[in-house]
Amino acid sequence: MVIEKEIKTRLQNNMDLEHFEVKDFTGRHLKHKLHEGGFHLEAIIVSTNFKDKSLIERHRLVYESVGNLMQNEIHALSMKTLTPDEWEKK
Repeated sequence: MVIEKEIKTRLQNNMDLEHFEVKDFTGRHLKHKLHEGGFHLEAIIVSTNFKDKSLIERHRLVYESVGNLMQNEIHALSMKTLTPDEWEKK
């Protein structure tokens, strides 16, 4: 998936990415009245950069990394942001 590769590249350029996976749920939203295009994605992102950061700070780091993809290509991004230690415990 092209969008997955682009997101991963942007994350790797801005943080120490230990693990990344994404699922595309766009097909579930095509018939919604307000659907105007763009991907509906769910991601798991593991990075040491999340250590000692609040959930909002973690999501802000991701949004800053993804940048302008959130304006058109991505309509919705649900994410789990974990440190490597948190990921190991799951």
